[in-house]
Formats: sequence, structure tokens, C-alpha cells
Amino acid sequence: MAEYRAPTRDMLFMLNEVLDADRIRSLPGYDDYDPDTVSAVLDEAGRFAGEVLSPLNRSGDAEGVKWSAEGITPAQGFGSAYQQFVEGGWNGLTGSADHGGMGMPRVLGAVATEMWNAANMSFALCPVLTASAVEALENHGSDSLKQTYLDKLVTGEWTGCMDLTEPQAGSDLAQVRTKAEPDGDAYRLFGQKIYITWGEHDMADNIIHFVLARLPDAPAGVKGISLFLVPKFILDADGNPGERNDLACASIEHKLGIHACPTCTMSFGESGKGALGYLVGEENKGLAHMFTMMNAARHAMGLQGLGIADRAYQHALDYARERQQGGRAIVEHADVKRMLLTMRSQTDVLRALCLDSAAAMDVAERSDNQEDRAAAQARADVLIPVVKAWGTELGVDIANTGIQVHGGMGFVEETGAAQYLRDSRIAPIYEGTNGIQAIDLVGRKLIRDEGRGMRALIADIRATADGSAEGANAHPALSDALDLLEQATDTLLEAGRDAAMANAFNYLMLCGTVFGGWYAARISDVAKAALANDTDETDFYEARQACARFYIRQILPKAQGYAAMVAGGPDAVDTVDAARHL
Repeated sequence: MAEYRAPTRDMLFMLNEVLDADRIRSLPGYDDYDPDTVSAVLDEAGRFAGEVLSPLNRSGDAEGVKWSAEGITPAQGFGSAYQQFVEGGWNGLTGSADHGGMGMPRVLGAVATEMWNAANMSFALCPVLTASAVEALENHGSDSLKQTYLDKLVTGEWTGCMDLTEPQAGSDLAQVRTKAEPDGDAYRLFGQKIYITWGEHDMADNIIHFVLARLPDAPAGVKGISLFLVPKFILDADGNPGERNDLACASIEHKLGIHACPTCTMSFGESGKGALGYLVGEENKGLAHMFTMMNAARHAMGLQGLGIADRAYQHALDYARERQQGGRAIVEHADVKRMLLTMRSQTDVLRALCLDSAAAMDVAERSDNQEDRAAAQARADVLIPVVKAWGTELGVDIANTGIQVHGGMGFVEETGAAQYLRDSRIAPIYEGTNGIQAIDLVGRKLIRDEGRGMRALIADIRATADGSAEGANAHPALSDALDLLEQATDTLLEAGRDAAMANAFNYLMLCGTVFGGWYAARISDVAKAALANDTDETDFYEARQACARFYIRQILPKAQGYAAMVAGGPDAVDTVDAARHL
């Protein structure tokens, strides 16, 4: 099983040539985001991913994690790798310099996150959840909580996790029953949470749980949920981990994939004392505060889909180059080339989408122009559910195609191709299923916004399709697909929220497919210009152009099918009586 090779040249191409790198460099506080620094960070991150994390991927999958009443022991090598991760400063790559981080843009953090997930998705989930905890604490925590916990979370010395789901609730957070009882300036929590990723381990000195719970007088439903910070170890007078809090991992889930990632059932208050916790933000505003974490996590899930897609592609390409059939390597067979191009072309445009949305979040946070900030936030709001849902759907599809490239050898565990499919399958489910992402896109980001954010994005895509940007070429196939997206947008806006829900997922997949066509057109334009200027990287730019052309001709036509489903209206779903017809 070949180790992971970080696609640093492809990442630099996206960062510096396809996207507007100067726009990020001009933002306040990002003076160090210069080409030399970016290149050095990618090289070193790629080395760490390939040499430290990737060798643990297969062994971690086979070994899994060990549970006992005392806690969880991660797979062999994970603890050492995590310490190297922290010592290398990787956890704080985008963290505030005021709290021990490097202060780099999200867009640079995104390429590193792709590498961690491609090399070892089970490992990568730990820093992803810590990053989400940092987001919540930075945005909603009191000064006291920030001073106490933020530095350690930013550096990764302590890890963070989200404790949202309960056995009876699932995605319906209105059903949350975990209780938080006042205890002086703090609270005591009682209840149980399930599916808590990296909720228990021994790789760090403390684990900081962000828990949704209800106060005694809280209103019913989602309006009565508050957010609490609950440490695994209560801090002593010097701020160091001391007494074990009244929380425990009752069990771990036995999963289809990500075997080296402990997915925990967490119990709070089993001893009767209650787990000591601290209110984050305002009472009964926990759901809104939680979404600060969720947006960051959902973007990271799209990067998971991307990372798995690239790793599965690398694995399939290596096999296809070595496997002989009919007197030649199977990479030369037309159908195998089709599958590999399907994998690579979609990986290229997904990387562009993930980085473009990260750049939008950077501008929304850092620009000193309020109009630019608002426009960038609107763009990020539209893109994030597509990044999460379309990106993770592609991750599964591309990993599945990788198995097909291997043929029968893909169906046996020895080649390693099956692990990518098993690991990738969770990503469309957690941090809000992809159906929930579609509801978010259509209900909140389209209809509630009256289509303003989507129409602004469509206008930008139209400029590329028409070739109106300087040095650009017209892309008629993209223009035709964009017409379909515009018509589908009008259809859902006119239908209203309830009627639109039946086709929300098809609309999201339409968006992803068309957005991918936009990035493919931009990649093609950049590659064509480089080749016209007698570049010394002819093979690289010809490859980018070939993959972009394949996407436009072989993937973008899927937009017609998704658009037809949206145009067909909700009746095919809404007229079905679930009790009699299903």
C-alpha cells in the first residue's frame, strides 16, 4: 500500500493561480502569507502527512481503539504522532497569534486539513473538532473562559470536542434532555451524549467538551438550549488539570470505518455529583452558538471528502500503472482512463471550491471594508452547505470508483482501497446529514435570503461563462448549465419553503455540479494562458487542461438531470402517503 503523496503543486496552482492570492495577502494581519512561506508550509505539512500520519492509516484501521472503564487507548503510534503534531505547531496554524497560534489564513489551513484527512482521516478528526471548539470559545466565551482554556486549545495541548447528539434526539436538537443545574458561578450537568468523536483518549492532558444542555427553567424546544464548556479534568488553582470531572466514556461505537477514531457514548453525572461546566455565551442561545462550531466543522467535512478523494485517486492510479492486462498496463485502457479522469477532474474542482469558500471566510473575518465583508459572508453562507454535502458525496463516489479501478482486488482488504470507501461513508452523515445541508441551503441561504447571495454567485459564474473577464474564454457548456441553475433557483423561490424541500437535495447537487463547471472553466483558462506563455511545466498545465475539459464534457452534463428533477416539482414526493405507499 503506497504512502500518501501530498499534491503540493496542485495546491499551489489553486492558491496562487486559480484563486486570488493577492486578495488574501492584502487582508489585515496576513502580511506573512507570502509565496515563500506558503510553499514552505505546504512542503513541511506534506512531509508530516506522508511520513508520520500515512503509515498509521492502515495499521490504525486494523487495530482500532481499546475501551476500558478507565478510558480509551488509541491505536499504536497515534499518541506519538499527535505530540509531534502539536510540537510542530500544526494545530495552531490558523489560530490567533495572541493565543499561541501562527495566525495564518483559513485558506492555508484548508490545504493542510486536506493533507491530514488524505493521510489519515481517523487522526485528522481530532484536530478538526478542536478547531471547532476554538471557534465557539473565541466567538462566544467569556474573557475568563478564554484566558483559562483558549491558549491550550489553540496549540492543541488540550483537545476539544462537540457533545450534541442524544440517543432519543438524533438531529432533532429540540429533543435534547441533558440538564444543567446551577452551582454557584458554574453548573452541574447530567445526561448522555452519543457519537462523540474523540470524546475520550489519552493523547492530551485534557479534553474540553462543548455540551448542549437545558437549564431548569429553559423554554421547550431549540429555544431552551444552552452551551456549556465541560473539561475532562477540573483545573486546579494553578490552571493545570486536577480532579477528574464527573463524566465518563460509557462505550465506543463499532463502526463501518474510521476504526482508529474513538466515537464515544459520554455520560455526565453518573456518580451523582454532576459534571462541572461553565456557560458559554448567553442562556438559551446554545443552538446559535453551536452553529459557530458547526460551520467550521462542515467546511472541514468537505475537506475530508476532498482528502479521501485524492488519496483514493492516488491509490487507483498507482495500481492502474502497475497492473498488466491484455499486454499493457490497465491505465491505457479507455474505460480505466475514464474512471481515473472522473476521479481526478472532480477532485480538482472540489479542491478549488473548498479553497474558494475558505478564502471567502477569510475576507468576511478580516477585510476592513464592510461591504466586502458582507459580500464575502454571503458567499461563504451559500458555499458551505455545498462544500459539505457535494464534497462528501464526491468523496464516497470517488472512493467507490477507486475500488472499481482495482477490479476484484479492490474488494479485498489487502490492497487498502476498501478502507477509503469505508472511512468516507460517515462524512455525508455527521455534522448534519447531507439532507440537512440541502434544507439549510434552500431554506436559509436561498429562500430566507430571497436569492440575493445565490444570484450574486450566479452573476460571477456568468462572467466566466461569457468570457467577459480579461484574457478569459467563453464557455458555452457552462453557460447552458448556468441557465439551468438560474431556472431552478427561480422555481424554488416561487414554490416557497415547504414545496422546495422535496427537491432541496437535487438542487444542492445541481449547485455543486455547476459550481464545479465554473472552477473547471477557470482552471482551463489559467492552464491555456500558461501554455501560451511557453511554460516549462508543459505536462502539468496540459494535464490540468485535460481534466478540466473532461469535467466540462463528461461531468457537467449531469446538471441537466438534476435540473429536470427540480423542474419536476415536489409532487412525486409530496403525494406519497408514507403509511400506505412505503
